[in-house]
Amino acid sequence: MLQFSAPMLIGNVLMQFYNVADTYVVGNFLGTKALAAVGASGPVIFALVSFIIGIANGCTIIIAQYFGAKNLNKVQSAVDTVIIFVLVAAFLIMLIGLLLCEPLLRLVNTPADVIDGARTFYYVSMVGIIPLFGVNVLGSVLQGTGDSKTPLYYLIFSSALNILLLLLFVPVLHYGIAGAAWATVFAQTVTVVVMTAWLNRRHPFIHIAFHPRHFDFDIFRKSVRIGLPNGIQHALIAVGMMALLRIVNMFNSDVLAAYSIAGRIESLASAPAMTFSAAIAAFVGQNVGAHKFDRVSDGLKATLGISILVSAVISLLVVVFRHTVMGWFTTGEELNVIEVGSRYLLIIAPFYAVFSTLFVYNGVMRGAGDTLFPMFTTLLSLWLIRIPFASVMSRYIGTDGIWWAIPIGWCLGAACAMGYYRLGKWKNKGVVNNGQLTMDN
Repeated sequence: MLQFSAPMLIGNVLMQFYNVADTYVVGNFLGTKALAAVGASGPVIFALVSFIIGIANGCTIIIAQYFGAKNLNKVQSAVDTVIIFVLVAAFLIMLIGLLLCEPLLRLVNTPADVIDGARTFYYVSMVGIIPLFGVNVLGSVLQGTGDSKTPLYYLIFSSALNILLLLLFVPVLHYGIAGAAWATVFAQTVTVVVMTAWLNRRHPFIHIAFHPRHFDFDIFRKSVRIGLPNGIQHALIAVGMMALLRIVNMFNSDVLAAYSIAGRIESLASAPAMTFSAAIAAFVGQNVGAHKFDRVSDGLKATLGISILVSAVISLLVVVFRHTVMGWFTTGEELNVIEVGSRYLLIIAPFYAVFSTLFVYNGVMRGAGDTLFPMFTTLLSLWLIRIPFASVMSRYIGTDGIWWAIPIGWCLGAACAMGYYRLGKWKNKGVVNNGQLTMDN
């Protein structure tokens, strides 16, 4: 697990490091209002793309199970199917997103003093939806075949190019908040082109094709069965982030800026948990495809041990250095932004191990093809706990009420996921048997 997840972890940290670098440049060169604008548009953009990425992940789970069953022809068919689906879906999402910009930003109560910047960042990001999908899906396809190093190399390339363009467009050419968004779009576009060329010329059994005749409806049907709950889960998370953002925006743009900065720091701190979840999903997918269920239990124990240890160290570092880190992303004059963000990190950071446990158990379910229960876990922890608690508690204890609702939801979700795993029903959810698609479970 360490050998497989280490490149993925480095890649995720690099990806989140770009987000942190983006926040640093915007906060220090464009100011708090621009930072709040990026924070206001981010959850809205994620809400538009999350559902499709969730369904696409259903294909990558099938890829992992076919690879474990050593059926390389079906691996290629699954790759063709997911690529064609994602291209069509990304184009539709781009059109829908461009039309709904204003209503969505108004829906989350975007403060009047940042809405112009949020609109600019949103429009440019929508133009880059197709390469955004491409980078994520191509990396997931390779991880499904057990290759976590190649996506890392391309992520390093993409992140480095992204940061260079960011420094060129914002401090040098003074393109403002639009320049920050265009840097990401250009970097991801170049990465998709280079990655596709490499797969078609060098990879031993995966090639990218766009002809409709390569679309396998049986595989797509199974992918939807697996990926639809995952897509709904992603959508629930995304809409939940919008609901939480709406509550945050009831305060002021300083709180929104603090929430944006602290969220970037948290995304970096939670990168190991996300990585270990993706690693155990690929690991479980391959072993379920090969009918080696005893290795699933061993992999879970190893992954939990590693992730909890890493999370504990990160929690300690974030709590101790929270004020210093928050200060990196402002000009030093926004003391209220630093104080609010530091309070957020103080409340959230001690629960990173719980967050990691939740994601590792959900990774096991997804890898086994049982994506329905993680969806219910998300529904319970987010919509029945976090959002209502944040709404009510924020009226009595201010922003602390929003922050405390987050770990309360994590704790309940982790408890449910652990209990469901012990029931063992996930063992009967695999979609590949002897290298062929099984009937619906």
